[in-house]
Amino acid sequence: MQNMLTIISNALCRITGRNVGAQTVSELLVDLSEYVNVTSPPEPTLAQNQRQPPKPPPVSARASAAELVSIQSDQLDQLDRPGARVVVSRSFADFTPQATFDIKKCDVHRLEEGPPVKAELTREQGLNYYRIMQTVRRMELKADQLYKQKIIRGFCHLYDGQEACAAGIEAAINPSDHLITAYRAHGYTYTRGVSVKEILAELTGRKGGVAKGKGGSMHMYAPHFYGGNGIVGAQVPLGAGIALACQYQGNNQLCVTLYGDGAANQGQIFESFNMAALWKLPCIFICENNKYGMGTSVERASASTDYYKRGDFIPGIRVDGMDVLCVREATKFAADYCRAGKGPIVMELQTYRYHGHSMSDPGVSYRTREEIQEVRSKSDPITMLKDRMLSNNMASAEEFKEIDVAIRKEVEEAAQFATSDPEPPLDELCNHIFSNDPPLEVRGTNRWVTLKSVS
Repeated sequence: MQNMLTIISNALCRITGRNVGAQTVSELLVDLSEYVNVTSPPEPTLAQNQRQPPKPPPVSARASAAELVSIQSDQLDQLDRPGARVVVSRSFADFTPQATFDIKKCDVHRLEEGPPVKAELTREQGLNYYRIMQTVRRMELKADQLYKQKIIRGFCHLYDGQEACAAGIEAAINPSDHLITAYRAHGYTYTRGVSVKEILAELTGRKGGVAKGKGGSMHMYAPHFYGGNGIVGAQVPLGAGIALACQYQGNNQLCVTLYGDGAANQGQIFESFNMAALWKLPCIFICENNKYGMGTSVERASASTDYYKRGDFIPGIRVDGMDVLCVREATKFAADYCRAGKGPIVMELQTYRYHGHSMSDPGVSYRTREEIQEVRSKSDPITMLKDRMLSNNMASAEEFKEIDVAIRKEVEEAAQFATSDPEPPLDELCNHIFSNDPPLEVRGTNRWVTLKSVS
């Protein structure tokens, strides 16, 4: 080690013309910082479609000071050249592996205590939540672009702005739990395990879509995910039925049943509440309150906007839906409540959509651009998480940039697939009507035309 110090000191002396007599690694770094550019090398590009960040090494494996200076022996002679650089690498051990954050207190209804007001976040979790939310954001912006190019047709309800809801809920439940939502379903389709490629291909009506190109924006499905439902509020009694199946089978699973503030006044929702409470079904009813039902503000549509109290005899909590940690902790609390056999619970997630109700709605006739920009600047869920991690030394800005680059590449490649994959052929139109049934004939548009259905 001492020989290495002597070689580097002599080389630095020749470069600077001054006497450099470093006896330790620390002294050498001080000398180098005065005369040599000390830079960090670019970290390796994330693999395509990678969703999970690499696991950091244990904290006990912290690099020694000597390991921070990496100079190959065959590069020593290059130190004689003007502008020679010494590369200082940054290991995972340089970052804070875990931190605790204060989160907004939830309002509660018929509960003695609510979710915690502090949330722990590991570096791995934070990068994963960031990657999920940023992927959903980029995917929805690409869908906006394809719609305006008339490649995507029909109804298309985008989820950008509400990413913390989907990411936080998924982080708090098990993959074996069930989830059903309304027509603003792209984000949940992704968090339930469907790839960006399959989602965009479904939006463009291609054979490689998650529903073989026959479902479109509002009808995507995956294991334990039941859509995507186009009828306002109709998914709520279906969710209660799924929760009944969980109870009947005794598998300790639950169903997350989502609906919007625009559906909150539907009669079938209150019928579902009543039945779920009578039978103590393991169901989390979640109202995603994004402030507007189509173009009508909640204040103009509802005599009471305390949607978390709408269950009356069912306990409820109101949550900051723009904070992924708030959503995660509240959903954990609700899931524990249901699994304890106490029956259903109602959650209200206060969130905001950046786009209009659908792509046919410009979104600025009933609200101002300044209102949208204020929410973006003060409450954006992705920016909030990123700032938390940066301010607590849990990640670097360069790391976030590399994740962003990888996500953009993934979305662009998915868009290429979604615009080049063939449309499903006509003879597959009636397939998958039933599950595990023998082929059957289906009448076409008139009695002389018949099609075959294959499961």
